[in-house]
Amino acid sequence: MIARAAWFIVLGAVAVITAGLQFDRQSRYAPHLASSVPSPFRAFAQPHIVADAMNSGDNERALSEARKLVAIRPMPAEHLRLLSFAEFRNGEIEEGSYSIQLAARRGWRDLSAQIAMLELARAAGDQPETARRFAALFLHPGQDTDALSQIAGNVFAEGSGETRAVFADILAGSERWNSAFMRNGAGVIPPAAFVDITRLASKAGARFTCREIDLAKRRLSRIAPEMSEDFTSIIEYC
Repeated sequence: MIARAAWFIVLGAVAVITAGLQFDRQSRYAPHLASSVPSPFRAFAQPHIVADAMNSGDNERALSEARKLVAIRPMPAEHLRLLSFAEFRNGEIEEGSYSIQLAARRGWRDLSAQIAMLELARAAGDQPETARRFAALFLHPGQDTDALSQIAGNVFAEGSGETRAVFADILAGSERWNSAFMRNGAGVIPPAAFVDITRLASKAGARFTCREIDLAKRRLSRIAPEMSEDFTSIIEYC
């Protein structure tokens, strides 16, 4: 009798755990269910709980829930990013900076983390790191062109000589970057900076196909006709 009762208790516990886990998984695609998931079962639900606290302006709760999230699932870069944002909102600048660096190292595909790292590097005047972060964003398949163009305008503004030089060295050091740069760079990077980077990269050994150069030249002619001739004079082998 006791054994039978214990068996039913075990089955009941398994059913509760299974239901809790299924409910949590469902909340991944239905954020409105997140708050209904019992706390012990929140994994997919927890990021929504953090986001809800942030959106409501409850910064202290957001930080508390973000810490729970990282304790439950510490590996995803997105979770560390949420923690860093919560820390920044609560004035924990040093902690937030550390968390966003961890997030960026763990998730190069996390756009928000990479943009945050770029802005931190730019604010600190670290032009080489700014160039490296921009290069990662430039090649990211999910990056919005308009957003990238706005970022590029800040990154390659006046006084960004070292940033341009490091970015040019990155181009020269990897042939797979060259096509993407010539194909998309003229429409994203400010024209004067694009021409300057092309010049520096070419001097450092980067090579572009004549077709790519022609496409870039035509785009420059539409965007900034005055820069088109300067761009043509850089490439002598086409």
